[in-house]
Parts: sequence; structure tokens; C-alpha cells
Amino acid sequence: MLLSYVLDAGNNRHNMDTLSELHLDHKTISYKDVVGVGKKQLNFSEVNLKEATEYAAEDADVTYRLYEILFDRVNNEKLSKIYEIFEKPMIKLLSKMEIEGIKVDNAYLKDLSKKFDFRLKKIEKKIYQISGKQFNIGSPKQLGEIIYNDLKIAKLKKTKKGSLATSAKILEDLALSGHKFPNLVLEWRQVSKLKSTYTDALQEHINKKTKRVHTSFLLAATNTGRLASSDPNLQNIPIKTLDGKQIRKSFVAENDNVLISADYNQIEMRILADMADVKELKKAFKNEQDIHSLTASQVFDTAINKVDDNLRRKAKAINFGIIYGITQYGLAKQIAVSNDEAQDFIISYFKKFPEIKEYMNSTIKTCRKQGYVSNIFGRRIHLRGINDKNFSVRSFQERAAINAPIQGSAADIIRLAMMEIDKKINENNKKTKMLLQIHDELIFECSKKDEKEIKKIIKEGMMSVSNSEHHLFSIPLEVSINSGNNWGEIH
Repeated sequence: MLLSYVLDAGNNRHNMDTLSELHLDHKTISYKDVVGVGKKQLNFSEVNLKEATEYAAEDADVTYRLYEILFDRVNNEKLSKIYEIFEKPMIKLLSKMEIEGIKVDNAYLKDLSKKFDFRLKKIEKKIYQISGKQFNIGSPKQLGEIIYNDLKIAKLKKTKKGSLATSAKILEDLALSGHKFPNLVLEWRQVSKLKSTYTDALQEHINKKTKRVHTSFLLAATNTGRLASSDPNLQNIPIKTLDGKQIRKSFVAENDNVLISADYNQIEMRILADMADVKELKKAFKNEQDIHSLTASQVFDTAINKVDDNLRRKAKAINFGIIYGITQYGLAKQIAVSNDEAQDFIISYFKKFPEIKEYMNSTIKTCRKQGYVSNIFGRRIHLRGINDKNFSVRSFQERAAINAPIQGSAADIIRLAMMEIDKKINENNKKTKMLLQIHDELIFECSKKDEKEIKKIIKEGMMSVSNSEHHLFSIPLEVSINSGNNWGEIH
């Protein structure tokens, strides 16, 4: 799976059945063909021995044959470094993290679920008052009828399948026009999702023996090298909202222990400055200047000491928007200005930081030619639709091409940091455990008496990547580190 991921991220899925058809032109026996489905489904131990043997032996045979093909390709295409350094060692490390899990306070979660339930009922009451009747808010069909037929607050819009359109984007656009109803529906959806996905579901995920939640980390799930997390997904808890913080408070340390959170500061902006050789940004990072204030000063032609919170907020949206290939319309909506103003800001931004525009153009050009982009370590991310005839498909892929090397580099940087910290903790024989990775953030648990020493090990391990043998950074990486009794407290 990982050999395939290193070779073809973005081209195809990497499960055995897909790879067997792709590389061996062989359709594997499916599990349901062996055990059946529905009421007649057998336990695997009841399956006829000959059939069970065929099924099990095929798995081993196909895996080995795929390994031989893919291993040769990895060597021939000079990608063995990515496999050996960034993929293979992660299996053992992530296994440890999954087995360790993180402690969750069940009583606290139950209480939070009740609070969310109470809030949902209040929001529902307001929604029903405006609509003049009760309906299923979670039903797009019923919600669409209220928006378009009863309240008539929008021009009729339908999805490709012909049903009434009630997506988050539609509701957000309506909310901007000042109507209360779409805002209430958006709030209801958010609270409802937090309740079902986290406060309710996490209780079900607490292991009865360990009293901890054990997520699964997925190595070959994203195109860029970022890890994913499932059953439960712990990487999607909203970070900026008060509700997200409340949910994070349920993740706690054992008695006499402490949780430590360490994350890279503005890592994607630093990678962009390094990759595109952006002189002004590199100088600012080296001088430890606030990058968003500098951008505000440059784009809005204001002295840096005159930059207020509003200008800094706009500059921050532009900085991160540029990384994700934002359009003038996207930026206009985000910082509440006209499309023309947003376009002027983008033009001004590229005038002040011409290297970024150069990087974007050359990245798209290279991707069009070879079908993939590479991160700073040489990991490939394939973008099959980069030359698509459909404008919206092509534009989406172009934005992905700009962002993928940056996001992919950040993902591999944190992988290197995880391996370095794990090695140092093992050398020191500390009972410290690495528990979670949430993109640019790592969560650890250690005893209170070791806290100071462990923080030093973590920080040094994360900083050391900037001088690694795999890539020498032209600017320093910066790490924020905090500790507390629970994950919410840390932030």
C-alpha cells in the first residue's frame, strides 16, 4: 500500500483489490463472495476449507506479486528515499500511538451532550417561529421548501440532480444578505454535527478496558502525505470556536500526568518563503517580525506600527488564501470587500512579493507538463485533471498544484519531527507517550515531574528538522509548546 502511495498519490486508491486489478489485471475474491450477505452470512470459521484457503492464499500471493512490481518501480523512479524515510518507519510509530490512545472524561462528555441538546432545542424554536411551522431541519427537501416556497428569501436554485439546493455555501450567501433564518440553520447544523460526531460518538468509542479512545491513523489516505484519522476522526474538531474548545476539554491526562501540545508556527508560510525564495518574508521570519502585520503594511501601504487588528486580519486572510490559491471572489467574501477591491489587494500582494507569483506560475507549468508536483523532499503528488478541458476542474487542480507542495512539505516535516522525538524519548527511557498528531500539532502525555525535560526534548526535536540532512531550511522553524490537564486548557 505504501509503495503504491509513494508512486501514485493522486492517481488511484491503494487498497489491495484496486492495485490487483490495476497492476495484475486480476479481480480478487471478495469477502462477501466467501461468507455471503444478510441473514445467510456465515462466520469465517464456518466457511468451507477449500474456499477459505483460496481466499486467504490469494491475499498473500497478490500482496507479494504487487510488492515485487511496486518495489522495482520505487527504485527505478528514485523514490526509495520517500518510502524508507517517510513511510516505513511511521508504521511502527503510529501503531504505538493507536495502542496508547488518549484518555477521555465520559461524565464531562455526557454533560456536554446535554448542553448541546438544550441549545439545539432553543435554535429549533427560533427556526420554527420564523418558518411558521415545524419541519425536519436536517431534511434538505423540507428545508428547501421553507427557503424557496414559504419564506421566498432566495431565487430558486437546484442541485445537478434536480433537488432544491440547501448547501452550506447557499446558506452562507443568504446569511450575508442579513436574513436570520439561514444563520440559525447553519448554527443548528454545526451544533448538531458536534453533538453527533463528537460528544455522542466519542462516548461510544471509549474502550471499556483502557478507558481511552484509540483513533486509527491512515497513512495513505490523502494526496499530499498528510495523515488522516478515523474511528473517531480527531483531526476535524473546530479549532477556533468555543464549542471546539469545550470538546477538547474532554481529552484529559491521567492522575499525576500532564498533556503537552507542540505545534509549528505558520509553517506553511515559512515553507512558501523558503521554496519560493521570498526575500521580504524570509527577512521578516529571521527578524521574528509578525508576518501578517508585515503583509498588511506592504499591501495596504501603511507604516507597520499603524497596522490595526482589522488590517492584520485582512492580511492574514490574503496570506493563507494565496497558499490555497484563493480567487478574488473567495477573498472578497472572506474579508467582506467588493470583488474589485479584493482583486486590487491580490495584485498589490504579488507586486510586493513577486517571487510568490513566479512560484505559482512555474509550479502550474511544471505540473501541466509532468502531471505531478513535488514537495521539498521529492514526494510526488499527482494531479490528473491539471489539463482537463473543463475550466472548473482545471482551476481546482491548479489551486491544488500550488498548495500541494507546501502542505506536503509541512506533512513530511512533522513526520521527521515525530521520528526524532520518539527516538529521543526512547533513549531517555521516559514513560512519555506521543498520543496524537493533528496536522501541525503533536500531543504528548508525560508525568508532571518530567514535564520540563520532555518539553525541551520535544521542542529540540521539532526545531532540528530545519537542519536535517534531507533539506536545509533558509529560515528557522518556530515551535509553540504548552501544557495542561486537558487538551482544551493547552490552547
